[in-house]
Amino acid sequence: MDDAKFEVPLEPDRKGRMVHARVSADEYAAIEKAAKAADMTVSGFFRSLILEGAGARPFLTKEDRLVMALLLEDMRAIGVNLNQVARSINSGKSIHPSELDINLGNVQRVQAAVLTELRSLSRRAGHKRRGED
Repeated sequence: MDDAKFEVPLEPDRKGRMVHARVSADEYAAIEKAAKAADMTVSGFFRSLILEGAGARPFLTKEDRLVMALLLEDMRAIGVNLNQVARSINSGKSIHPSELDINLGNVQRVQAAVLTELRSLSRRAGHKRRGED
C-alpha cells in the first residue's frame, strides 16, 4: 500500500441541478418551520428528505466529515500495519501472534467506531428534521 493520503472533502460540491416541487402556502410554512427546527436551510432540509427517501443518507456536517476523516486515517494506518505483517509472513519471517491480534483488534475497534458514528448520524438526522432534540 502506498503512503498517499485519502482526501475527504470538507466542503460539499456546488449544486448545479434544480428540482422543483409545488407546495401550498401552509405546506411551505410547515417545511420552513421544520427546516428552522433542524437548523437547516429549506433547500438543504428538502434535499436531505429527498435523498434519505431515495436511500442515500445521511447528510454530514463539517464536524461529521472531520470525524469520518479521522476514522479514515485510522483505517489507513491499520492497513499499512497489516500490509507490513503480510509482507513479513510472505517473505518467510515469523511474527509474534500478538502482533496480528493487536492489528485485528484495531480493525474491530475502528469498525465499531464507524458503525456507531453512522448510527448516530442517522438517528440525529431524523430527530433533527422532526424537531426532536
